[in-house]
Amino acid sequence: MNNFEKQLQSITGGKLHSLHIKTLQVNLGARCNQECVHCHIMASPRRTEIMEWATMELVLEAARRAECQLVDLTGGAPELNPNFRRFVKSLRDDDYPVQIRTNLTALLEPGLEDLPQFFQKHRINLVASLPCYLENNVRAQRGEGVYEKSIEVLKRLNALGYGFEPHLPLNLIYNPGGPYLPPDQSALEEDYRRALSEKFGITFSRLLTISNMPIGRFKSRLRRDNKEQNYLMLLKSSFNPLTIEELMCRHQISIGWDGSLYDCDFNLALGYPIDHGAPDHIKSFDPCLLEKRRIVTNDYCFGCTAGCGSSCGGALV
Repeated sequence: MNNFEKQLQSITGGKLHSLHIKTLQVNLGARCNQECVHCHIMASPRRTEIMEWATMELVLEAARRAECQLVDLTGGAPELNPNFRRFVKSLRDDDYPVQIRTNLTALLEPGLEDLPQFFQKHRINLVASLPCYLENNVRAQRGEGVYEKSIEVLKRLNALGYGFEPHLPLNLIYNPGGPYLPPDQSALEEDYRRALSEKFGITFSRLLTISNMPIGRFKSRLRRDNKEQNYLMLLKSSFNPLTIEELMCRHQISIGWDGSLYDCDFNLALGYPIDHGAPDHIKSFDPCLLEKRRIVTNDYCFGCTAGCGSSCGGALV
């Protein structure tokens, strides 16, 4: 039993189990046009893993069987998958709400410049990474020129109605630049709105705050700076039992580019598939066996329960 399970058992008296399958989160590959210092997937332009069309067809069938309420596409940069448009169109033809996690700058890659119009046509929900409204902070996390490109794409999306029209939501994602927890989500959202509006005339729907997990490149950075243990202690000491009910692993399944099934995107990054007797691959997808499964946990799970909590949908409480 790991430390997270011990903490959980002291409060709930049992293990962590899922409640239902509301969302299928689909990782279309680790290839990305960026190489961010906090990336838990360790995505980069050099990664070659992508989801093939045959696996996407199995995901389409799984969505039907699970009667899920949302299909959430992520990566890497999911837009770089060669079958991206075909997959999105197939999902929308089946009337599934689709959410795409974009780093914004991928929409400026050659051949992808018209994706904003594609998103608008198919009424795609967008969740866009903008780890800070300040240029220097974005540059430190994502590299030179990323901030300027991100602002350019946000302006293009606003011009199409994203962030204005109810059926075209544009949510932004903040993550801390160092080993500390995100500030209050509502207060930070107001800072984002004021800064982006005053400087660029940009608007958006909501801000989502996400904690940095002590895995992937962020873990390497913590170790380099000799801050790993202090950060782990911060996460553990900030444990909030009010977050348990809404943990994302209890409401979704993450599907890897090779079809493997995971409780969350962080377990996917570390290669810890669904266990405890539940199906661990899309080929054996069974909603009845998966919706009440026991969840695979480890000490990094404290990152999701610290403070106001953290999930792919932002703060939990």
